[in-house]
Parts: sequence; C-alpha cells; structure tokens
Amino acid sequence: MADQTSIDPYKELNIAYNSDDDTLTRLPIPLLSTYQSSLLNQPIFTKDFPLNTTHKTWVRLYKPINPIPNTKLPLILYFHGGGFILCSAYDTLFHDFCTYMAIELPAVVLSVGYRLAPENRLPAAYEDGVEAITWVRNQALDVNGENLLKDLIDFSKCYLMGASAGGNLAYHAGLRTLSLDLQPMIIKGVIMNQPFFGGLPRTASELRLMNCKLFPLASSDLMWELALPKGSDRDHEYCNPMVEGSYKETIELLGIESVL
Repeated sequence: MADQTSIDPYKELNIAYNSDDDTLTRLPIPLLSTYQSSLLNQPIFTKDFPLNTTHKTWVRLYKPINPIPNTKLPLILYFHGGGFILCSAYDTLFHDFCTYMAIELPAVVLSVGYRLAPENRLPAAYEDGVEAITWVRNQALDVNGENLLKDLIDFSKCYLMGASAGGNLAYHAGLRTLSLDLQPMIIKGVIMNQPFFGGLPRTASELRLMNCKLFPLASSDLMWELALPKGSDRDHEYCNPMVEGSYKETIELLGIESVL
C-alpha cells in the first residue's frame, strides 16, 4: 500500500532545499521560537569550549554552582535532536533540559554542537560525536586538559545521551568507540530518549500516525532523505541498525541488544 498524505514536509519543517549546493535555508521553527524558558536565575554555571575549529563544532558545559563538596560528579555527554538537519545545542529547549539535568541529578553535562545535514551528511555527526568522546578522554589524560573539567568529573562514570536524532547519534558514536582506548574514561551506559531510527518497511505506529500534526511521517522521511548519504534509502545502517551487514552482528556478540 502506497503512503497517502497531502502534507508538505518542507512547509512543516520550515525549510527550503537548495539543490544547487545541497544546502538548506532554515527558517525559525514555530515550536522552538514560541518556547519560553522557565529557568531564570538558576544555580548553574555554563561555559563553551571549541571542539573542532575547522568543522565549527563545540561543547557547552553545565555544572551546578554549588556541587557536593569534595565529590566528583558523573558526566553526561548530550546530543540534541532535530532529525540531523535542524536545531542546535544553543536552542533554549535543549539548553534548559541540560540545565535541569545538571541541577537535579546532579551531574556535569556537556552538550555537543555537531554538524548538520545536508551540508554535512551522515556520518559527519557520528564523527563529531566520536571526537567529543575522545575530547573528554583527553581531558582525563591531561592532554591540554581543562582544570575546570578535571576537578569536577568522575571520568569512570560517563554516559552518552541523546534525544531523537541525538539518541541515534549516541548509539552510533558509542559503537564507533568500541575499538578505541578510552581509559581512564569509562562509558557506563547509553541513554536514548525516543531515538530516531527507521527502515523501509512501515511500522504499525508509522501508518497510524502518518498525518500526526506534531510530526507527520512525511517530515521524518524528508529528514532521512536529507541526512543519509546520497543514493541511500531508509534501510541504510545509519537509519536501520538491524539490517544485515551493519552493526547487528557486533551488537549481538557484545550482548547489548537492550540498547535498542
């Protein structure tokens, strides 16, 4: 059965595609532009650090102003959502969420400003995720380390976390570090909040929610079309990690099927 919808995903996502140079014109996102921060005068300290100046990537640190004395905190390396084509770690929605985590857990949070597609199609975002992980490892090793981080973080308690596309990124970046020596950094877990995965076969929920006003199926399909390598379909391993020949065999050997 062919998908039936009259929804224009470009209008829904407030974007225009420039086919001449494979770029997007991104207009303000209504959901984010109308979001009002409820976090004013919170006991939080933030600081931005460059990650890769060539790629213009960066990380933003969040830490409670008054952490528990003489106690180092776990680290959450956070990747924002946006279907790999939209949003930024600067957006108030993600900034506030990281602020809440740092205060309430408490924990040190590093939110990653990674490259977006289609200007930088996958696996660019995964490479940025790995670079952020190795940057943290280098802080622990004192390779051009930041005293602010070394004094705060328990590097044996690190977690990768992401929402939507960020959950997908946390998963793929985490798998790409399996062959790396991250000591003394230890990744204790991967936390995926509604991770953005898919595949060619439609699921029952995709068909049921095809015309969902919040996030219609056409928008999801367009995001994958713009994020995946050109010529790929939704059964590419970046979108569908359970296809044969992807990470499926590695996942099963490691016994970590539960992360999916």
